[in-house]
Amino acid sequence: MPLSDFTATSLTGVETPLSTYDGKVVLVANTASKCGLTPQYEGLERLYREHRDEGLVVLGFPCDQFGHQEPGEAEEISDFCTMNYGVTFPMFAKIEVNGDGTHPLFRWLKKERSGLLGGAIKWNFTKFLVGRDGEVLDRFAPTTTPDALEPDVAKALKA
Repeated sequence: MPLSDFTATSLTGVETPLSTYDGKVVLVANTASKCGLTPQYEGLERLYREHRDEGLVVLGFPCDQFGHQEPGEAEEISDFCTMNYGVTFPMFAKIEVNGDGTHPLFRWLKKERSGLLGGAIKWNFTKFLVGRDGEVLDRFAPTTTPDALEPDVAKALKA
């Protein structure tokens, strides 16, 4: 099952087939606006801007499951990301990444790369790198900065 088999609702409420990103290297992150790791938005945006012409897309999925660190509604989230970090990469509606309400995309991502907690997402800004073929290449801890991901992104873009 590749990434293209999933859909997600954008922050503007549009149901988006992830097949839109076929042939791209995709970096998926669960995000939050009031987290100690929130400044990673800046690094994710930099990665996106520097590599989008080579085929990278970053997809942000706000999540309020960790310490109520994403309390806002879609418009607030969008405004926050744009005004504070200049985010231009696609952002999606708030989702759950753990538990019974886990979004199907994250259920699949966790199955493909289980991580240290037996699959559960540990915190905001867990990142998954998906290759051009739609298969999950790697999973990165919340504390792994976007700058630290650059070699993996570059390698995936060249594959």
